[in-house]
Amino acid sequence: MEDISVITAVHHPLRRRIYDYLLLYGTSQVTTLARSLGSQVGSISHHLRMLERAGLVERVEDPSGDRRTSWWKLARRGLTWSAEDYIDSPADALLAREAQRQGIRMQIHRLQRWQRRHDDPAYAAYDASNTETTAWASPDELRDLSARLLRTMEEWRASVDLEDGQERTPIFFFAHAFPTMP
Repeated sequence: MEDISVITAVHHPLRRRIYDYLLLYGTSQVTTLARSLGSQVGSISHHLRMLERAGLVERVEDPSGDRRTSWWKLARRGLTWSAEDYIDSPADALLAREAQRQGIRMQIHRLQRWQRRHDDPAYAAYDASNTETTAWASPDELRDLSARLLRTMEEWRASVDLEDGQERTPIFFFAHAFPTMP
């Protein structure tokens, strides 16, 4: 189970963008993050320290040895959690539910942004997918499904050869599995 401080740290909108940027581009300088994310250096530095306290990012030495610059990298990749993990603490459960709502808003926002831009010639070769199904499952089977999807995503990500010369663009994949009725 993730500590609630990790969940709340990464579900702030700018911190999530910082986390995702480092996930895609690797070790980065604060100035580069600020420029790429359209934010102020001071704001990026503040949010990096918040992510650092949660154990999600860590400082690294400047590759050129210049001690005047601040470089950061992810300390860990991926989070899997459920608001139900925090049922024993009403305060943590409230924070987890709000983080979950924030995460869903971000996911829907990204999907809607894609829908508005899918005709952009830069993405003409990309055929976004939609995969869904309805099935029967026990609570343990649902947890197993989640774990299997996470492993599959990690295996797929590791299989992509970023040095093969192909042009790529960042993609976003999200999945939700939950009890439902037809």
